[in-house]
Amino acid sequence: MTEKPTGLRRKLTDYGDPGFSLFLRKAFAKSMGYTEAELDRPVIGIANTGSGLVSCHGTVPALIEAVERGVTAAGGLPLTFPTISLGEPFMHPTTMLFRNLMAMDTEEMIRAHPIDAVVLIGGCDKTVPAQLMAAASAGVPAIQLVTGPMLTGSHKGERLGACTDCRRYWGAHRGGRVDEGEIAEVGGRLMPSAGTCMVMGTASTMACAAEALGMMLPGSAAIPAVLADRQRVARESGARAVALAAEGLVPERILTPGAFTNALTVLLAVGGSTNAVIHLAAVAGRCGFDLDLGRLDRLSRETPVLVDLKPSGQHYMEDLNKAGGLMPVLRALADRLDLDCLTVTGRTLGEEIAAAPAPWPQDVVRERDDPIYREGGIAVLRGNLAPDGAIIKQSAATPALCQHTGRAVVFDSVADLTARVDDPALDVAPEDVLVLRNAGPKGAPGMPEAGYIPIPRKLATQGVTDMVRLSDARMSGTAFGTIVLHATPEAAIGGPLALVENGDSITLDVEGRTLTLDVPQATLDARRAAWQPPPPPVSAERGYLALHLAHVEQADRGCDLNFLTAPRSGQAVPVL
Repeated sequence: MTEKPTGLRRKLTDYGDPGFSLFLRKAFAKSMGYTEAELDRPVIGIANTGSGLVSCHGTVPALIEAVERGVTAAGGLPLTFPTISLGEPFMHPTTMLFRNLMAMDTEEMIRAHPIDAVVLIGGCDKTVPAQLMAAASAGVPAIQLVTGPMLTGSHKGERLGACTDCRRYWGAHRGGRVDEGEIAEVGGRLMPSAGTCMVMGTASTMACAAEALGMMLPGSAAIPAVLADRQRVARESGARAVALAAEGLVPERILTPGAFTNALTVLLAVGGSTNAVIHLAAVAGRCGFDLDLGRLDRLSRETPVLVDLKPSGQHYMEDLNKAGGLMPVLRALADRLDLDCLTVTGRTLGEEIAAAPAPWPQDVVRERDDPIYREGGIAVLRGNLAPDGAIIKQSAATPALCQHTGRAVVFDSVADLTARVDDPALDVAPEDVLVLRNAGPKGAPGMPEAGYIPIPRKLATQGVTDMVRLSDARMSGTAFGTIVLHATPEAAIGGPLALVENGDSITLDVEGRTLTLDVPQATLDARRAAWQPPPPPVSAERGYLALHLAHVEQADRGCDLNFLTAPRSGQAVPVL
């Protein structure tokens, strides 16, 4: 049996003469200073997502250098290649619109190049999901490396972190309790180092999920971006990538139903970002699995929040790192995890937990009999407003509002919200339900983080800090409040949210897991008959946006493009 080619002998350019293709490839490589001996080594690709427009990735050049050291020491040839990078605060209308584009870019670059294994360097919210989606589809050994969280800042003796404290201070500013000078000062102190948001936002959540999936070296999720340990993990990731290439350990063997169950259990226990539900659904879809929201909610009923981290608690990611990283969480959940799942180390999750250092006293990760919140951080709601599901981060909601009936105040789009939410003439009261529609995968487009609807200024100045808010949009994992998200199907394709009118009664019952529009069915039928879809967004007829609008799936299926998902196997996750 002929051995499969490796290194630069793989995936030769099609000139019709393989010998010439290899000769020419090596000749060009030698122009960069490589020797013949180096060019016979296994090739380890390093996905470079460094960008001046992605502040979370400021340490990527140093991480690449560390990965290269590890690859070289282990006998590999490190070759860095660029991909699209997505910075949440810098992109219009939202990075989520481009997550699938980044996944396509990364997958195709891995497929097209002579790469035996790949190290995926990501950090900011949508980059890690995009890379995991690409790894699941490309079929090449892969290891995830995250940039890591920032260190915390300080303002007048108060410890600060992005972006939960960003939102808290901005809310106080909108309410007139923080003036222009102080808000500008706070803005200079919230983010004192390179790295991702240092609370349990989407970046931190996806780092924890990647480790729980087995796609990242154990203990690496919480290490701050600027610590030397982050460089050491990068070096180890490079060395391990060489071994992955030799072993042929592909993501398909790691990303099993059990691994997704582990990741979803960890998501609930860390009080993680609601965005991770969409991202894990998308990665699962690349493996042919469906994320079953009903099963996720049953898992949430049994999985308490154990991590005392903002926005569900009080601490920050550097505190979780000092407490032992994700390992104390995995240890506390061990009897609920599939410990036989393989990880990128070549060992099982159970073996990694057994080999971890002994625990030490800490106050960040609780035991199961003393949780931060008695259920998982996320609850799944259903009802006539969300027949295919909606979610709420119940651990960061106001308990008094989790069972609430109020009058709908409707905004037809993000632009309408922007134009009217602070209008003094807006008919709104603290007990009302703020509704934003046409902000989903197709409607916005791209499902922006507009679900964190601001409290109308006239109420904020009265001291109102939370209201029930409902949308088909997303919100940042750093956000907090009684906010119902991902109402599916979305309004732009005729979902029930499209039928809500100002003054309608809406009932939220988190304990009962229901979301109800209290309007007679006959009235809804009449509204349905009169409904017209919103006009398409500008430039909807061309380019990537046209592709997105034609093929994007709904939130319950991960908002992936339907031609990128794997054929469904019939297996659903989590496995209960």
